[in-house]
Amino acid sequence: MRHIYSGRRLMLVGALCLGASTAAMAQSAQDAQERAATAVKRVDGNFIRANAAQKKTPDWPSTSLDYAETRFSKLDQVNADNVKQLGLVWSYNLESTRGVEATPLVVDGIMYVTASWSVVHAIDTRTGDKLWTFDPQVDKSKGYKGCCDVVNRGVALYQGKVYVAAYDGRLIALDAATGQKVWEKNTIEGQNGSYTITGAPRVFKGKVIIGNGGAEYGVRGYVSAYDAKTGEQKWRWFAVPGDPGKPFEDESMARAAKTWDPSGKYWEAGGGGTAWDSFAFDPELNLMYVGTGNGSPWAHKARSPNGGDNLYLGSVVALNPDTGKYVWHYQETPGDNWDYTSTQSMILADVKIGGKARKVLLHAPKNGFFFVIDRSNGKFISAKNFVEVNWATGYDKNGRPIEVAAARGDKPYDSIPGPYGAHNWHPMSFNPQTGLAYLPAQNLPINLVDDKDWKFDQNMPGRPHAGLGWNLGKFANVEPPKSKPFGRLVAWDPVAQKEAWGIDYASPWNGGTLTTAGNLVFQGTADGRLLAYNAKTGEKLWETPTGTGVVAAPSTYLVDGKQYVSVAVGWGGVYGLAQRATERQGPGTVYTFALGGTAKMPDFVQYRLGKLVQGVKYDPAKVQAGTMLYISNCVFCHGVPGVDRGGNIPNLGYMDAAYIENLDKFVVQGPATARGMPDFTGKLSSDDIESIKAFIQGTADAIRPK
Repeated sequence: MRHIYSGRRLMLVGALCLGASTAAMAQSAQDAQERAATAVKRVDGNFIRANAAQKKTPDWPSTSLDYAETRFSKLDQVNADNVKQLGLVWSYNLESTRGVEATPLVVDGIMYVTASWSVVHAIDTRTGDKLWTFDPQVDKSKGYKGCCDVVNRGVALYQGKVYVAAYDGRLIALDAATGQKVWEKNTIEGQNGSYTITGAPRVFKGKVIIGNGGAEYGVRGYVSAYDAKTGEQKWRWFAVPGDPGKPFEDESMARAAKTWDPSGKYWEAGGGGTAWDSFAFDPELNLMYVGTGNGSPWAHKARSPNGGDNLYLGSVVALNPDTGKYVWHYQETPGDNWDYTSTQSMILADVKIGGKARKVLLHAPKNGFFFVIDRSNGKFISAKNFVEVNWATGYDKNGRPIEVAAARGDKPYDSIPGPYGAHNWHPMSFNPQTGLAYLPAQNLPINLVDDKDWKFDQNMPGRPHAGLGWNLGKFANVEPPKSKPFGRLVAWDPVAQKEAWGIDYASPWNGGTLTTAGNLVFQGTADGRLLAYNAKTGEKLWETPTGTGVVAAPSTYLVDGKQYVSVAVGWGGVYGLAQRATERQGPGTVYTFALGGTAKMPDFVQYRLGKLVQGVKYDPAKVQAGTMLYISNCVFCHGVPGVDRGGNIPNLGYMDAAYIENLDKFVVQGPATARGMPDFTGKLSSDDIESIKAFIQGTADAIRPK
């Protein structure tokens, strides 16, 4: 009886302990919810400015920390002397398999971060536990409407709300404490073409600012502002002019139209100029800054046959945040011909140039030049290439590029940088203590030549992704590119306009940067590491594995007096769809580190790359036709069969033969549409599919070691 009684007593004690533990967890979750409600209610313009002005910056309330978009934290508890002691505190599964590009926002220990498909996660940083998630339920069969993965770069916080821009064009306000939807607006309603949103919203003066993507598909770019409380649209500024046969929206559009050739009917293909990522704000000047995108189509002669600068493509544009009215612009790539967007991160800084204090805007866009611009009036100060370039030799005193004639010629040209850019969306940072900007530089070779027979929305085999709606006006890699791929971290002195130090990486497509008052620069890499460097010298001080490649930028913050560093990891983006630099893979994950952290890393899964596909029966006579169809429907997602190794989407050259034999069952109303695979019903015939199968198996056979 004693043993039975003792067992019952132990069971009772265990039940009481479990109950106490459950109650404690419930209390912790309730406390976190209350903190979320209280903390985010305090976030407004004054809060963001005050946080940045403090001796230490305790919170990370906006995507780049502050309105100037510096990504410079004044925290120095973790510094160059002790960073080797950083260890994992917790990891959090984002339950995603596609690209993760968001910077975690943290206020009073509550983190807000997004995964692919625009899913929002609220996390209690004290425990690493989920507070809530919000899934906007984007129709995954429409994933093909975006060029560059189903990514999202994060949220905005303001007066108790969390704002997320969904992939399908909706702007959604959520209650910060519960994740419940407060309001929703369709930002692309009434517009033609495949618009998507991947960027993080900003809130300036009580207005939620958002742009969009889609220039590859034939859209007209614009920026919109919505009332943060109600969602009412307050203003909209278009980045390029519309049909000149209709009234222009404002004087800036009338002025821009003079720089486009109407004989090209540019408005039918939208014109481009999409503002899909970067914004900044100077409250003292009452100016917000917009980085605009590439032309639609890419080919300058196709959209504007008789030339012209094509404003406001490839530009930094200053707007009045109250009204959306144009104030000034500086065009970095006149008459864009290479997909040289200016949507990359802009940083506002006060520096001395020639002994004189200047309010400047620092910018390193795709075209390979680092620009210093007077942010009060848009006047050009200087520009210098931060990587090798071959489309221009430099910029003249008026701020115009000195172009190489062959870069606009009629022959295939290996433009350097290529369309992936010398610096893509991956955020750069600026440390006022070192005076250096830290940017992820790269080259990804692509050879381009104009498609002289291009017509808008004409799907013809051989035109890159024309089957999915792309309108480039260019052919890609009709001759093999001669330039070499590379990835590099560059510490750039914007006053001297030269590199202070640099680090070479194993691959392009490395993550964004964070710099701190602890004399540190943090960056994740394509080959699956998070590293810390001495901000002054570039000496590597610390690294940790992350399993899969890192593309997003880290953030750092204080919780209960302790400094933490967090990064959201998930390989992807346009390059990461078909390419990778690591043999590991896993779900999107948030890693959080602090001095003395001892948590165990989650298990890293080996990337399962099968053998080259073999045995699929095909007609060799169909290989050539299959090549052209593959280029127009498959290559930018799946890569070249057997040559590329696959990214977050598998390479078809390494699939089991049964998949390729039954390709029709996957491309026509297939099961993978629930994961983002396009449905090619009505786009590909049975004979087309047989030709694509011939290309896949024929390519595998051609490269198979003999």
